[in-house]
Amino acid sequence: MDAVLLGGSVLSAFFNVLFDRMTSREVLDFFRGQQVNDELLQTLTTTMIAANGLLDDAENMQITKPAVKRWLSELKNAVYEADDFLDEIAYEALRSKMEDDSQTIIDQVRDFSSSFSYSHNPCNKGILQANLEGILKRMEDLVNLKDHLGLRAREGTGLKLSSPRLPTTSVVGKSGFYGRDVDKEAIVKLLLSDDPNGSDIGVIPIVGMGGIGKTTLAQYIYNDRRVKKWFHCKAWVCVSEEFDVVKITRGIYRKFFSEAFDKDADFDDIQVQLEEKLDGKKYLLVLDDVWSDNHEKWDILQRPLKVGAQGSKMVVTARNESVALAVSTYPTYHLKKLNDEDCLHLLAQYALNADNFGTYPDLEAIGGEIARKCGGLPLAAKTVGGVLRSKRNAEEWEEVLNSSAWLQSQDGVLPALRLSYHYLPSHLKPCFAYTAIFPQDYEFDMEKLITLWMAEGFLDKFQKHNMREEGRKWFQDLVLWSFFQLSSDNPSLFIMHDLINELAKLVSEQICFRWEYGSDLSDINIRTRHLSFSHDIFGKQLGIETVACDPQRFDASYEAKHLRTLICVGGEIPYGGISVDNDVAHSLLSAFNRLRVLSLSWCTRLVELPKTIGLLKHLRYLDLSGTPFRRLPDTISSLYNLQTLILNKCRHLIELPTDIGKLVNLCDLEISDTEKLKEMPLHVGRLTKLQNLSDYVLGERSGSSIKELEKLHCLRKQGIRNLQNVKDPQDALKANLKGKTQLRYLVLEWNGDTNDSSNERAVLEQLQPHTSVEYLLITGYGGTRFPDWVGVSSFSNIETLGLRGCKYCCSLPPVGQLRFLRVLSIEAFEELVSVGPEFYGNCTSKEKPFRSLEVLIFKDMPRWQEWVPYVDNDDGVAFPLLQQLEIVYCPNLTQALPIHLPSLTELIILGCDKLLVSFPIAPAIRDIKLRKMGENSGSKLREESGLQSFCVVGLNFPNPLQEGILRMSNLFTPLGKIMIKCCDSLMFFPLELFPKLKYLKIDTCENFESLCASEGPLGELISLTSLVICKCPKFISFPKGGLPTPNLTRLFLRRVNLKSLPECMYALLPSLEELKILECPELESFPEEDFPSKLELVQIDRCEKLIAGSLEWLLQIYPSLSLSISGTYSDMESLPRETLVPSALTSLSFSSCNLLSLNSSRLQHLTSLRKLEIMSCPLLTELPEHMYSLPSLVNLVIGYCGELESFPADGLPSKLESLEISSCSKLIAARMQWDLHRLSSLSHFTISFDENVESFPEENLLPNTLTSLKIEHLKNLKYLDKGIQHLTSLKELKILGCRKVHFLPGEDQPAFLSHIPHVQINGYMR
Repeated sequence: MDAVLLGGSVLSAFFNVLFDRMTSREVLDFFRGQQVNDELLQTLTTTMIAANGLLDDAENMQITKPAVKRWLSELKNAVYEADDFLDEIAYEALRSKMEDDSQTIIDQVRDFSSSFSYSHNPCNKGILQANLEGILKRMEDLVNLKDHLGLRAREGTGLKLSSPRLPTTSVVGKSGFYGRDVDKEAIVKLLLSDDPNGSDIGVIPIVGMGGIGKTTLAQYIYNDRRVKKWFHCKAWVCVSEEFDVVKITRGIYRKFFSEAFDKDADFDDIQVQLEEKLDGKKYLLVLDDVWSDNHEKWDILQRPLKVGAQGSKMVVTARNESVALAVSTYPTYHLKKLNDEDCLHLLAQYALNADNFGTYPDLEAIGGEIARKCGGLPLAAKTVGGVLRSKRNAEEWEEVLNSSAWLQSQDGVLPALRLSYHYLPSHLKPCFAYTAIFPQDYEFDMEKLITLWMAEGFLDKFQKHNMREEGRKWFQDLVLWSFFQLSSDNPSLFIMHDLINELAKLVSEQICFRWEYGSDLSDINIRTRHLSFSHDIFGKQLGIETVACDPQRFDASYEAKHLRTLICVGGEIPYGGISVDNDVAHSLLSAFNRLRVLSLSWCTRLVELPKTIGLLKHLRYLDLSGTPFRRLPDTISSLYNLQTLILNKCRHLIELPTDIGKLVNLCDLEISDTEKLKEMPLHVGRLTKLQNLSDYVLGERSGSSIKELEKLHCLRKQGIRNLQNVKDPQDALKANLKGKTQLRYLVLEWNGDTNDSSNERAVLEQLQPHTSVEYLLITGYGGTRFPDWVGVSSFSNIETLGLRGCKYCCSLPPVGQLRFLRVLSIEAFEELVSVGPEFYGNCTSKEKPFRSLEVLIFKDMPRWQEWVPYVDNDDGVAFPLLQQLEIVYCPNLTQALPIHLPSLTELIILGCDKLLVSFPIAPAIRDIKLRKMGENSGSKLREESGLQSFCVVGLNFPNPLQEGILRMSNLFTPLGKIMIKCCDSLMFFPLELFPKLKYLKIDTCENFESLCASEGPLGELISLTSLVICKCPKFISFPKGGLPTPNLTRLFLRRVNLKSLPECMYALLPSLEELKILECPELESFPEEDFPSKLELVQIDRCEKLIAGSLEWLLQIYPSLSLSISGTYSDMESLPRETLVPSALTSLSFSSCNLLSLNSSRLQHLTSLRKLEIMSCPLLTELPEHMYSLPSLVNLVIGYCGELESFPADGLPSKLESLEISSCSKLIAARMQWDLHRLSSLSHFTISFDENVESFPEENLLPNTLTSLKIEHLKNLKYLDKGIQHLTSLKELKILGCRKVHFLPGEDQPAFLSHIPHVQINGYMR
């Protein structure tokens, strides 16, 4: 294997590319054809060799000599210029070759040259020679500075050759985790114990400096076997610096339940759904890399999380102690540095792949000194270990130990990380530096990053079909050097540590610019080559319309005249997309004519791509996903360098360019989810370098064009759509899928009814792929049976198989023979009646069917009746590793489920009305969900089951349901969660028979009456923590003697006809913290005795009789109680009543009430009240007098009170810290009388939803103590008024949904907002 260059400058890799370009036959022939002086090219080559020889010395000296650093920057810029020039020459050479076929596209491109000209025209001999001379002179001038700078040329290139590449290893076991066993055990012990403070959620903060290993420790804890077994569900969410509560909540929901909310989902809906699904579950949530200590945001985030079962935990990792103080219920766990010995072990692991220095004793002493320099930081030890990985002699280790890269500098980067980059092989340096375009905590895909590296030319020295393979090796090298690591959030993606990300920013200097919130756009200049942006800088859809993209928004970026990359790094865009229109797109293409990577994805107003796209000679990567145009301009076919074209989800696209076959360098063509695209253009077969063709679309009259696939030998991913249009099976044979040895991913799709099922079978027969395929999906197939190759054991590499919509097939292929099949999905087989022995195939006694299968799904099988079990004379077991089994909407299935499923953990059966479930022997089972089952379902539950969660919906056969519940009480001793919904046959639930039950929810059961099987009193139920009963109109009373549940923390009642709550609540429910009573019209009163002493929240909604009887409430003794009352009541015109509201109340909320006034005298007695919320009280005309005397009130929220005209004459409470006013038109109109200046503690102010405000805030309106000002959805707000300038303490200004807003008349934004660190205006942030 070739040796690789170790260390050296990032420029060495660029010089290698330049040398290859200058000596290529195409470039040399072009120069000779233009009769350019050969001596110029030779002199340039010699000069670049001289410059390259100085790089090693310059790389070392730049750390201490700024002049050398500037010299390197100038040289880098000169190299980029030379590379662009030579790339244009190579393009012109290729264009000359392509011109012989057709003049059409060339003529079209030249029509636009007057409006889109380069700085030089390579076809002009004079300009060509002048540019070459200019590049040469610039190089010579830089080389001539070597003596002045003290640079010396090293022998050769100044680089050292390493030994051959070491094979990559998974480095499992204790790798990367030395010295943390005590820390791990301490936190695991906390996770497996009860919160000492009895909190809803036990929050354990891990605090330590960056690079000390907080995330790694949390990862090991998260994946600990004991932790996995202890919690019902887990989720890992990376938070990072922006504490966006909505975004984090969406992430928590997605990670817990593997499903995402629609982009337009209301935040309240998300929290409600999260609360419902977490209700009663003991969960673990890890929030990694948290920076915010905002108590209010944390409170909102935690609201839906409090419903978890007792023992639910949250682990929070943070650098700042203030975060821990804001959220913790446990003492902060401070993570300390590793001692020198552990640091040495970690260094040995990463450098020598060993626990110690036994094999290399001469290196141990030097290693000890290096370990001490790592300062006890695991990240430093890992990265330095990566540096030493290929070094095995003492001299090399001494060189690393004595490197100047250890010297401290002012850039804030750890010396150990700078040293790691210093020794990184030169070919990897530009690859790593390029990742500076990624935001912190950005999860990136390996294959996509490699594609970008290809586009930037980092892999140009390899043949096109080897580029990706070499790129994967380079990527794995960066993983081994600890620059990249697997994401804890998504194991298929990668991430960089924050400090590594900062290192990438440092080493990329001005070359890469990341445009995000808070970016200083003045840093963009002519040296900037790579620019990335996030969606948020263009605004979000805020419930009104998509924010339009101001054409001037890009003005600052036009300074980067030589930009190579313009890309959005946020994936599919929520909130409606970026509103870049045709004019803005034209400006971008005109300004950046050297682009190699361009993403205009999700530009929802880009209805026509400018024809000038064809003039981007350097372009290799073009992503237009999600744009609404109907067709691409034909000029795109002149992009001869293009390697990647992404058109996914272009749902209006009807055709591809006619001459797409001219894109001879195209490797990836992605056109998935383009439903209106009916056929492919001619000559796709000329794209012989294609590796990824997501969809090959066959037209109604062009089915024979499938033959075009014959010459595409490099395909790794292939989709073929509309196979019903293939009339001759021999055309399918000529596609030669069997000969494509690199094929890994294959989708074969038919659409519409077939007129000839035998022809479809013959076509599928001829589409047999190579046995290398790993993913196979066949959908819409119209044959009655599958050809023999489907399921044959020789396809042993298949891991995922999907068979969908094969509606005429009456039998399944023998897929049980596929040795490594892990996921199998069978859907919409309309004629299938029986799954029998053919399904299992001819397996040997040693290899049982489905030996590796983990997930099996049957769905939408309307005629399926029976599933014949596997029979083996040797007592063999099919499905030995099956963990998840789903049978969904199979209404005629009567017999199913294998007898023994030893690894099954999750069983889901929905919509199988006739299915008689006899549960399998499944000792590992944790969760069962049944919906609309047969009459005897659940009557034969097995004693061996270790079920923890059981959910049944829509089972309405009285005897089997009640018998099944009684049987469960005897069999499932660990059963902790039961949910029963829409089961009208349920009359009672024998709570006394489930002593270990933690969570019970009974919802929409019309005939449910009782929580016990007999009339006698219940015994003590020590495990129950949450009880929810909803929409059960016949449930009118709790058991006699009360509800003896000493650990119940949550009681939720809705739409039941109870007349009273449980007896003896104070004694029998001592742990009750949350009581919610919603729409219970018959409930007349609270208990005569006191409530439980730990009660924290009481919520009452539309309970007329209960409010009427509030004189009998006994709520006076609770030191920290929140009370929420909503609904319209006939006798509740004034609140609070003395008996209704205890004096120790801390939070009081009124919503949707017919209040006319608030009782002033009574309100004064609420001395502990910290928050008062008044929402949707349309009749309320005034606030009570003497509010100023409330000594503890810090948070006041008033919304949707249209008749409220003013604040009290004597003012608001002096300690008020936060004030929110929403949709109170009369109050807002009188804002100049608010007199808020006396509020010396007011720091947060929010005003929202008003149609009459045109300017805000007026002078002297708000106090200068404000640190946060939010102005939201003021429909007619036109500009910010002068009052903003007097808010000298303001740290955050956020304006959302104010579409007409402008800045101060005649003033620029920075001038009057320059004192505010964080400014966001309609999605734009400075």
